[in-house]
Amino acid sequence: MEDLPTENPTSTQQEEFQVQTPPEEKVKWGQVLLDIIETVVLAVVLFLGINAVSARVRVDGSSMIPTLQNGEFVLVNRMAYRLGQMQRGDIIVFRSINEPGLDLIKRIIGLPGDEVVVQSGEVMINGQKLSEPYIAAPPRYDGAWRVPEGNLFVLGDNRNDSSDSHQWGLLPLENVIGKAILIYWPPPEWNLIQHFDLLSAF
Repeated sequence: MEDLPTENPTSTQQEEFQVQTPPEEKVKWGQVLLDIIETVVLAVVLFLGINAVSARVRVDGSSMIPTLQNGEFVLVNRMAYRLGQMQRGDIIVFRSINEPGLDLIKRIIGLPGDEVVVQSGEVMINGQKLSEPYIAAPPRYDGAWRVPEGNLFVLGDNRNDSSDSHQWGLLPLENVIGKAILIYWPPPEWNLIQHFDLLSAF
């Protein structure tokens, strides 16, 4: 038999079979550092922006039962009263007038100029009885208050277990942080907070 000649691959053919690997890219540490700085600055700006227009508070205690429960977390709109007017029935968060650093949450009952009377388990504003489906029970105390300019009269929905205007007096407007708008924690309790327009009861 005739032996077939074997061909040795030329150098050109060997190069074709070689795996071509791309050159290693040099890490541009300056660009990486710049990206990190930009990310951090953006996060800080977003954090400050969000906190400028909103606040998050934890409900401590039972003063707003049944509307709000102890331990719930509430989102507060800081811009609500820069863009709109306060209304009777709004639930607001404010700085305590007695304990520095303490934030409280109550419902607005009386606006500047109102006369608030609590008598025989009923609340009256300027002689008109309020219909209040949101309270835990009728109040077991009596009193009368005239709300001067620059102040609010606030009460907790759990009327008989709430430290509010019927005990410590009127709330200065400058203490108001914002309007409570949303229960966001715990997740099963997620819900928009209902604000009653007390004027509709007149």
